[in-house]
Amino acid sequence: MNKIPNKDRVYDLEDRTYNFAKDIRLWLKKLPKTLSTAEDIKQLIRSSGSIGANYIEANEALSKKDFFMRMRISRKESKETTYWIKLILGTIPDSELDKEGNRLLNESIQLTRICSSIIENSLKSHPNSV
Repeated sequence: MNKIPNKDRVYDLEDRTYNFAKDIRLWLKKLPKTLSTAEDIKQLIRSSGSIGANYIEANEALSKKDFFMRMRISRKESKETTYWIKLILGTIPDSELDKEGNRLLNESIQLTRICSSIIENSLKSHPNSV
């Protein structure tokens, strides 16, 4: 398992992505329900959960090629999650929701960076794998 240091704490990335997806769902429960937010919520639920699911799949990969594909999907889903959070924050004027939304946005960006770092470091270790 990959351990990610952050301010004297060590995170298990499986736990971190799980907690992120859970926090997204709790935040979304507080959003006003409209036609547009209903669709945005569905998209955000899917992409936020897919980050961790694909990370777990990468850890269980059958080959290096499979590992890289799953990690790239995880990174892609974290980028998509960032997009949906930004869209919701840009269309829901509620400062109380903004604080948590901005925290989640930052975590989504951090997860993208972590996935990118894992991919880059793995490519350095296994340059002919992809």
